[in-house]
Amino acid sequence: DILEDGDVIRDGMVFNFYTKFKNLTNFQAGYYQFSPNMTLDQISKELQQGGSAEPLDDASKLTVPEGYDVDKIASLVAKKTDFKKEDFIKVMKDEKFFEQLKTQYPDLLTDASNAKDVRYRLEGYLFPATYNVHKNRSLEDLVTQMVDTTNQVLTPYYNQIKEKGLTVQEVMTLASLVEKEGVTQSDRKKIAQVFFNRIDAQMPLQSDISILYALGEHKEVVTIKDTEVDSPYNLYTNTGYGPGPFDNPSQEAILAVLDPTENDYIYFVADISTGKVYYAKTYEEHMELVEKYVNKEK
Repeated sequence: DILEDGDVIRDGMVFNFYTKFKNLTNFQAGYYQFSPNMTLDQISKELQQGGSAEPLDDASKLTVPEGYDVDKIASLVAKKTDFKKEDFIKVMKDEKFFEQLKTQYPDLLTDASNAKDVRYRLEGYLFPATYNVHKNRSLEDLVTQMVDTTNQVLTPYYNQIKEKGLTVQEVMTLASLVEKEGVTQSDRKKIAQVFFNRIDAQMPLQSDISILYALGEHKEVVTIKDTEVDSPYNLYTNTGYGPGPFDNPSQEAILAVLDPTENDYIYFVADISTGKVYYAKTYEEHMELVEKYVNKEK
């Protein structure tokens, strides 16, 4: 009744049937912060883990923005909780913990486990959302919920991914690029197809997002020298998808990759003043657009 009255769930009777059907018991008393977008499974797990002894305030919520990479999430965790940035990074590099997650979410993480030269195996799989971070919650538990949320989002699409001849790692990698390359969903869907076109043509994706990740910097302008950085994440010098995701993408970016807008473009560029994206089929057309919309204020 409390969950229903708080608009966390629509129907308390359905939740009761669900917990009985799943044989879920040992719910703990305490104060919790739930959100209406949480699944019944996520709510049940929270109740089993236990809440806090005292009411939680907004400071106990951790909101991970779309497109944040592991390092930025680690900094956010350090800012919003009692954990340090290095604590979060340590969990990200814990292979034993990753193997436990892979066992729990094989459809989601098997491809990531086979990837080579990755910086963090869980990059791309920490879903951007709002999470509770009370005192008795471990970092491993928090990360598990992030991964669980990603799995919930992708579960309806695992068969579709296989039918497309893609791996989950490839989908999440492209989604992490599309997340930052396009602002509107319309552009994201077009850009996703451009990337597929380049892969089919065995051309490097040439995304500046990959260079910034390889450099470990957040720069306004990527230089020609930057594009020569020696890194497996450099998608100017390396063809294919690279080792793995460059950030943690939104559901919209993931869906753009799974349902791209068909086109035969090979290039795209954004107007630096308006953000409007222009597309081209040839390099000559592309350079004309660059001169018109990127170099116009130089």
